[in-house]
Amino acid sequence: MSLLYAQTLTICKDAAGNIFAFGLFISPIPTFRRITRIQCTEDFSGLPYLYALLNCLICAWYGTLFMSDDNVLVTTVNTVGAMFQLTCVILYIAYAEKSKKVNTFVLLMGIFGVFAIIISASLFLLDRPTRHVLVGFLTCASLISMFASPLFIIRLVIRTKSVEFMPFYLSLSTFAMSVCFMLYGIFNFDPFVYIPNGIGTILGTVQLALFLYYERKDTDHSREPLIESFP
Repeated sequence: MSLLYAQTLTICKDAAGNIFAFGLFISPIPTFRRITRIQCTEDFSGLPYLYALLNCLICAWYGTLFMSDDNVLVTTVNTVGAMFQLTCVILYIAYAEKSKKVNTFVLLMGIFGVFAIIISASLFLLDRPTRHVLVGFLTCASLISMFASPLFIIRLVIRTKSVEFMPFYLSLSTFAMSVCFMLYGIFNFDPFVYIPNGIGTILGTVQLALFLYYERKDTDHSREPLIESFP
């Protein structure tokens, strides 16, 4: 019975992790449909997608057997996530104004360079527990930076008193995935997973609260909203 319970728990947490992660990955689609339609990035920031790309790359590496045990879900989910985020960054670069285009491209190359250094440095550390701790701390840092990256948008929301440039589905999916992986890390007794995702849960809650607060106050109908509400 205990074995059956453990297997059922594993299946449930893996399924939930994949579902919410996929929801996070596809959440920018409404934003980029708008960007491609008007062929302009407007006031949207590319930083959340760059942070998310770096986070996915580091987390995918952390989940491999070179770094840790029983974290296959972390690798598979973040590998798919890296492909989604790279696509978003490329689209952002394609439609951004020249200054943003150059800055985003430079940051993208910097991300690939940092990731290459992380892989090379961790492989040269022959002691596997040391690799696990080192890359685990990097995973924590990258996750926290990804969760904190929308703070730039939050400042814009507070200044403009409008949630137009803070996509609701992105905030909601980030919150849901943070909760799921926080529980995943707790069940796996992995602090490098549950601590940063616990912080992500708190920051996600703040984003959703701001969205609900300012969405009610948003009376600007001069722009097409990202999300239409129906009674």
